[in-house]
Amino acid sequence: MLEIKVKTFSELTNQELYDLLQLRAEVFVVEQDCVYQDLDGKDDKALHVLGFKNDKLIGYTRIFNAGYYFDEASIGRVVISKNERQYKYGYDIMKASIEAIKDNYNEVLIKISAQCYLKKFYNNNGFKAVGEEYLEDNIPHIAMIKE
Repeated sequence: MLEIKVKTFSELTNQELYDLLQLRAEVFVVEQDCVYQDLDGKDDKALHVLGFKNDKLIGYTRIFNAGYYFDEASIGRVVISKNERQYKYGYDIMKASIEAIKDNYNEVLIKISAQCYLKKFYNNNGFKAVGEEYLEDNIPHIAMIKE
């Protein structure tokens, strides 16, 4: 089980900010070989859900209230360190993110833009695909909703 912290942008320590940006770059840029602008000017409007194992950041998401990113509340930048995925920590970080949306925004309707190869994982977290697949940063994605 991960130790979860939920923080606003201004509550993040310099080390936490560095670690979460490093983890995002490690997976979304290097591992997925995708050149894209991760620093999109939205982190200051998000709540950051950090998952620690033995005081090391190994999981992360950022969440938004309804109306900021999508009309619905949303979860994005879902990431687990590659060498920790075998332990299924993705489920812990998603559960914590869904709870944080409910606790902080009083929302239960959540929309995500999911990488298609992770559809089953998101189905297991209560999300259902809506609409057609599309390319985002040259990676197939699909919109998914949890009600």
